[in-house]
Amino acid sequence: MDADTQRVAVAVRNLSLALPEGGDRANAVDGVSFDLVAGEILCLVGESGSGKSMCAHALMGLLPKAVRPVSGTIRLGETDLLAQDDAAWRDTRGRRIAMVFQEPMTALNPLMRIGDQMAEVFEAHGQLTPKERRARAVALAGEVGLPNPEQIVRSYPHQLSGGQRQRAMIAMALALEPAVLVADEPTTALDVTTQAQILKLIRDLQRRRNMAVLFITHDFGVVAEIADRVLVLRHGKVVEEGPASAVLGRPQAPYTRTLLSAVPTMDPPTRPPLSGPKAVEVVGLQKTYVTGGGLWRAKRRTAAARDVAFALHRGETLGLVGESGSGKSSVARLVMRLIEPDSGRVRLGDTDLTGLKGEALRQARSRIQMVFQDPFASLNPRRSVGRIIADGPVAHGVPLSEAMERARRLLGLVGLDEKALERFPHEFSGGQRQRIGIARALALEPEVLVADEAVSALDVSVQAQVLALLEDLKARLGLSMLFITHDLRVAAQICDRIAVMRQGEIVELKTASALFANPEHPYTRALLDAVPGRVRQAA
Repeated sequence: MDADTQRVAVAVRNLSLALPEGGDRANAVDGVSFDLVAGEILCLVGESGSGKSMCAHALMGLLPKAVRPVSGTIRLGETDLLAQDDAAWRDTRGRRIAMVFQEPMTALNPLMRIGDQMAEVFEAHGQLTPKERRARAVALAGEVGLPNPEQIVRSYPHQLSGGQRQRAMIAMALALEPAVLVADEPTTALDVTTQAQILKLIRDLQRRRNMAVLFITHDFGVVAEIADRVLVLRHGKVVEEGPASAVLGRPQAPYTRTLLSAVPTMDPPTRPPLSGPKAVEVVGLQKTYVTGGGLWRAKRRTAAARDVAFALHRGETLGLVGESGSGKSSVARLVMRLIEPDSGRVRLGDTDLTGLKGEALRQARSRIQMVFQDPFASLNPRRSVGRIIADGPVAHGVPLSEAMERARRLLGLVGLDEKALERFPHEFSGGQRQRIGIARALALEPEVLVADEAVSALDVSVQAQVLALLEDLKARLGLSMLFITHDLRVAAQICDRIAVMRQGEIVELKTASALFANPEHPYTRALLDAVPGRVRQAA
């Protein structure tokens, strides 16, 4: 689309946003200019810290207090957004420009029903009567494809799935029919099928309403799926801009080429078959969650594991993939004995974990450790990195001096300087925090690592570095790994075998190369077809 011949919805000119003193650079955004055109989707891409979310927050008047504009303009039609006071911003937000956030569970009010939150948008702008607001909320829920809108609007956020919560957020953003939609990583936390549905929804609504959409993402598969134009940011500066086909197919900037080369492909590398001793054996694992219920309502039963069985061989990486709610994270926690199975058996080498209790279980757990999805949430913000890593060995009787020396060695092993020992988690980037999480998991010298969505929140270049680190550590330390992910491209790159889970059952288990070359189960084929940016085969 030629911006010169189309109606410009937002014009950003020479925008610079200053960081507080002591930051890693002077400006979060440095001299950025672009046009956002009605009826187009502009994808803003770059690594964490590139300034893309700061651009989005500047458009919405939501910059942190410590970040301030020092030059440039942002014009929405004839309005200079940077010159608005708080009252003007309250009128602009929602009515002329709206935002969809990355994590709807934190953006939605957990104490309010979904319909009341939608109605609140109209109330804040003095529009419609209470009865009309309720009716409009139901209509919006139907427009964004939420099932049974009358029931959905009476539900609370925790009663909806991740995809349903994101649809509710989109409905709220579109309630007042704004000309511009800002979407900040709206599909990062979603599985591939839900992600595909949300991308299609945004594209359909954008075309139907002729909206301008600024879409923030680090996922080039999403860019290939949805973008009309692409703007690439690095250290707050624009390094490349152009039509999506040109930027993805013929990138000019070395940085863009580096980002694209880091994107995992759907082609698994050739791996020798593994059939040695079993590091973990799972037999007949069953787990059903029972929730809700009351005087007049039946309890809800959800099967997280139905007769799950598999073996993880020494030195192998076994992937567990599937949609949200498929049971893969529950199986990981059952294997770790973080939750108790209803029936079945988990063996760690020659040890039956299922029957262990107390001190015996605590000692056995040192042999199997977990790397969590969100390293910031799982690292104690009040402890230094050295103590975070050393605490596990100390709890198992290792003297503090020896544990700290082990922490020092592990930081070097995961590619961090020993000076990190005295620093705290908030002083590190997301990728660095994940390396700290890996070091902590290795501190007890385990035989097995369980990685639960360990790279899903990382941008592509950092993701590639962490995957390479895990591969290297596995080879050097003789580890076995149970790798949980909803990203099939990541699974293709790191897993020797892949088990596909659906509604608590393993529906297909093959080597990675066999699974991608010849998926047999319809559900597996549906997952592969939903990967964003993947070339679809004609039906």
